[in-house]
Amino acid sequence: MTQFKYIIILMAVLGLSACKNDTNSKEEVTYSNSKTDKNISKEEDSHGDEVMLTDAQFKALQMETSVLTLRNMSGYVEANGELEVPPQNEAAVTAVIGANVNSIEVIEGDKIEKNQVLAYLSHPNIISIETNYLNAFSNSSFLKNNYERQKKLYKAGVGSGMNFQKAESEYQASKAVVKGLEAQLKLLNLSASGIQKGNIYQRVALRSPIEGYVQKVEVKTGQYVDPQTELFEIVDTHHVHADLMVFEKDAQKIKKGQTVRFNVQSDTEKELVATVYSVGKTFEENPKAIHVHAEIENKNGNLIPGMYIRGKIEVETSKTQAIPEGAIVKDGDSFFVFTVENEGENWSFKPVEIIKGVTSDGWVAITLKTPLDASVTFAVNNAYYLIAELKKGDSVHSH
Repeated sequence: MTQFKYIIILMAVLGLSACKNDTNSKEEVTYSNSKTDKNISKEEDSHGDEVMLTDAQFKALQMETSVLTLRNMSGYVEANGELEVPPQNEAAVTAVIGANVNSIEVIEGDKIEKNQVLAYLSHPNIISIETNYLNAFSNSSFLKNNYERQKKLYKAGVGSGMNFQKAESEYQASKAVVKGLEAQLKLLNLSASGIQKGNIYQRVALRSPIEGYVQKVEVKTGQYVDPQTELFEIVDTHHVHADLMVFEKDAQKIKKGQTVRFNVQSDTEKELVATVYSVGKTFEENPKAIHVHAEIENKNGNLIPGMYIRGKIEVETSKTQAIPEGAIVKDGDSFFVFTVENEGENWSFKPVEIIKGVTSDGWVAITLKTPLDASVTFAVNNAYYLIAELKKGDSVHSH
């Protein structure tokens, strides 16, 4: 878009020059080069040391000028890392019993809710647990009745204490067996009350313990899986955050609450903003760096754990001379801005070399290589156009 902007501006300037040619009155512009004292008459408005624009050209280019201002500019520490989610927002779903995968109900990338069915498992061992529970429940009911009968006889003085104690012991033991089998059924997501009514379930549902997205499906239909084998990986991306690595030399500069500006490798144009909420207290060995965790403010649906990120952590704020980014142009290995002087109906722009500092919100901290008076005015836009005209002037003088 910037290139199109300058093409339109150049067309406007050329249009103004064309209007002057139509009136057969060529504008004579004087160039003063430090290498020569000769006056050179040209239709071009630039040379090796300055760029001259007429008032009409100045307005057509919508030039803006200002003195250097002091702004609060943040220093920063560069850091790389990746997107992560807290451990409580990741889940590895496993089988609690050896079984075969009867069916798979989701695919990778699916959005799922907590307790949603991921797959169904089936195996004779599951049926055995159900029948064992049904037998234990029935036996416990019988032993309960016997215990209550012996208790009445004992209290009435017609039953022996030994028979009462034996009945009580057998009943309590049966209750423990029933409770244990009920716990197994609960792990298998099977209804104990349904089994008590004589229902035997042929398959069990494997459910998600959290809401999120299915990141991995690591089984196939019909596959036998051992207990504790990871079958699915679920990630809740609502809590994705930036995990940055900061090297030892910068570790002392990082504090909770600092702002982080970063982008992901897959979308380098979009800037994301985060706030540091946790700073690591131990160093990783290779490389020697600490983990810095930052909560992302402007999240979108495309942030996936594991994405590589590059960012800057704003570590300090100080007042310094600054100028808009559009006022700076790079030429070779150097950076320049342009001073501005109004000379009647013409405007003179001269390049001044600078040292670039940090960039923040479209402004750049700068240091002038040659100090100038605070009243000097600078062009704050169209620096690329001005350097192009300056080079054009150099080309004219070289012939």
